[in-house]
Amino acid sequence: MDNPGYVILTRQSGLMRSMDAIAHNIANLSTTGYRREALIFEEFVRTTGHGTDSLSMANAHVRNVDRQQGPLSQTNGTFDFAIEGDGFFLVETPEGQMLTRAGSFTPSAEGELVAPDGARLLDAAGAPVFVPADAASVAVAADGTLSVDGQPFAELGLWEPIDPLDLNRRAGSRFLPEGGAQPVEGGVILQGFLEDSNVNAITEIARMIEVQHAYEQGQKFLEREDERIRAVVRTLGQ
Repeated sequence: MDNPGYVILTRQSGLMRSMDAIAHNIANLSTTGYRREALIFEEFVRTTGHGTDSLSMANAHVRNVDRQQGPLSQTNGTFDFAIEGDGFFLVETPEGQMLTRAGSFTPSAEGELVAPDGARLLDAAGAPVFVPADAASVAVAADGTLSVDGQPFAELGLWEPIDPLDLNRRAGSRFLPEGGAQPVEGGVILQGFLEDSNVNAITEIARMIEVQHAYEQGQKFLEREDERIRAVVRTLGQ
């Protein structure tokens, strides 16, 4: 196969991965704290020797997480928290510490704030957030200060990956910062709110149609290229 064929094949592979990402986004339209994901296409060009054509291939392995703010929904839940601005909540899971914008928590039997699957919410120092069982009132200020019965008791932390591009999606709205996480300032924590998915259904469907058309065009090119090669072989064989 000549260079144009390789270019189209690698591009087709990238378009298939892009379609998978779009389908995943659409499936998470209603997932709390979900961050839209897209693939970045790049082209690899390399010379194959003096006097010969260069080799060109497309690549779409790099995933880009959309940091755009998602809509906020008011729940009035005491342990529902939303972030306005930069930052993620840090939770402790069996796979390690992960970042998330999904802020729905409840007190466990031990008094620790946990996500629906049991992952523990960590504070600004990286320790589990604890709420006394006999607390009459719990309030969280915009800076993350958690007060119990009117007295400061803990501080919810906002975190970012040390490497801004180090967001490796694990499950739903969680990310594993393989290079570690660090505290970040500038974000505001809102009590009684949850952040919805930042996926725009209309935009994603339009993108899906665009990618599908691009894939179909690539298939037509490959079919024409195959016919051209067959014609050449038949001609040379006569």
